[in-house]
Amino acid sequence: MCSLESAGYPSITVEDANAGFIRSLHQTAELFLTPEVMPPAPEAYQASPYLFKQYLTDWCKKLNKPLVLLLDEVDALYDDVLISTLRQLRDGFQTRPRNFPQSIALVGLRDIREYRMRARADNPSIGAGSPFNVKAKSFSLPVFSREEVRSLLDQHAQDTGQVFSPAVFEKLYAYSGGQPWLTNALANEIVAELLKNDYTREITPDLVETAKERLIEQRQTHLDSLADKVREERVRQVLMGIITGEAPAFDGWDDAVRYCRDLGIISSGNPIQFANPIYREIITRILNSGFADNINQDVAQTSWYLRPSGALDMDKLLQAFVDFYRRHSESWLERYQYKEAGHQLLLMAFLQRILNGGGRIEREMAVGNGRTDLAVFWKDQVIPIELKMNHDKWSEPEGLQQLARYMDKLGQQRGYLVLFEKKPSEELPWEARIRRGKCTT
Repeated sequence: MCSLESAGYPSITVEDANAGFIRSLHQTAELFLTPEVMPPAPEAYQASPYLFKQYLTDWCKKLNKPLVLLLDEVDALYDDVLISTLRQLRDGFQTRPRNFPQSIALVGLRDIREYRMRARADNPSIGAGSPFNVKAKSFSLPVFSREEVRSLLDQHAQDTGQVFSPAVFEKLYAYSGGQPWLTNALANEIVAELLKNDYTREITPDLVETAKERLIEQRQTHLDSLADKVREERVRQVLMGIITGEAPAFDGWDDAVRYCRDLGIISSGNPIQFANPIYREIITRILNSGFADNINQDVAQTSWYLRPSGALDMDKLLQAFVDFYRRHSESWLERYQYKEAGHQLLLMAFLQRILNGGGRIEREMAVGNGRTDLAVFWKDQVIPIELKMNHDKWSEPEGLQQLARYMDKLGQQRGYLVLFEKKPSEELPWEARIRRGKCTT
């Protein structure tokens, strides 16, 4: 196996990339292979556009067995380097197995069809055939099933005697959605980080909650890589539909959804929603971080919104948001890439800054829902909030019905409906745009 990420930056030349590939391949081989099957020494080769192909050919000629090569991080390559690499693999394919690897796996987050679309964006003359018809088969590593997650946790119990109870399992599986990295990261955060590998200590559902929050706050490499994906236009369109609850109508919607599924950002079935709660939280925070970082600390003092009893005064908090929204929303949203979902994200950012003092937000979002559901948790309080765009005369009564159902789901007798107007301020003055009401059941 060899990673090609050393050439994953736009300014590198094809020749330098090829030289980097063979150095990386040789260095990795030194760690795992015996001398008789080692690839040639890189120092014997001069840089050239077809250096990688020649190097693989020379290596295979000296082997008495077929070579299988796993090339990781291929989708990190850019432009000419990406095209050159694929062309070299395609050119050498016809000489296998004696003179080229018998099989090569291109490992990454994208199917090879995505390489073609990415390359054609700046070079439509590439055409439909070579170098992209090198592919024999594509397959994705699926998420773990419930049975596979249960089996993984049971292996830990068999080895250590430390049990993941049914309640802990349900919570861990709900947060990870079976995503392999998240499943292992949550379990490791609990066992190794929180319990310090003390297998005599009990694993409780509260520890899963704590582990989940720590993963979100730490934003390790796997989670932080999501930040790069949300900037892509196809991803942006799908994420906006999830956050607003509305289905965007544009050419290429099906392709955008398929692409997001390939990346593992959204679930495989309907409704179209985030693949798991941790991705949902991470991506939402990535999107509203520009708002959250610029909210004045004077406005975000948690103590200002607490009653003498320590309970959260949601009426006072939302009034503060209305004042903040009135002053900043139009100028802020105009500069924002996700402006169509900016109203909802701005409120989430405002709430998050204040609730960081001891509460949390849980979100329910999906394309086609027509709204975004928020549940604010503060000590013993559970506060339902429904966010919705005010399109027509039916938006408010429909929103009240949706809020009532959400309140029933959470077992609460009080909730809040927030309707956002999209009309320009000169068409509808602020005095008419902002009004308050209550919904109780």
